[in-house]
Amino acid sequence: QVQLVESGGGLVQAGGSLKLSCAASRTIFSISPVGWYRQAAGQQRELVAQITGGGTTTYADSVKGRFTISRDNAKNTPYLQMNSLKIEDTAVYYCYVVQYGRQYWGQGTQVTVSS
Repeated sequence: QVQLVESGGGLVQAGGSLKLSCAASRTIFSISPVGWYRQAAGQQRELVAQITGGGTTTYADSVKGRFTISRDNAKNTPYLQMNSLKIEDTAVYYCYVVQYGRQYWGQGTQVTVSS
């Protein structure tokens, strides 16, 4: 089992930046896909970004060019660098990892972007 804890969320003005981290309780294999979803109030959870074990990245169209997903395998930590934040990026952000044949989720971290 893998426990994930997100951090780095908070309140930021539009145009600002935040970097989310996702600490894992045990080793995340370098071949394990990791990623980030978000869920805004009253909306469905949506995929923001993901990175495969081979390093291939995928982004939602709404964040392309602004967000960057990365991983530090030595620290068992995926990251999400968010730049040029917009009000519509306000949501709870969840990290996940696919390992041992199942998907593990963190509890989420709130990101609020103000005008």
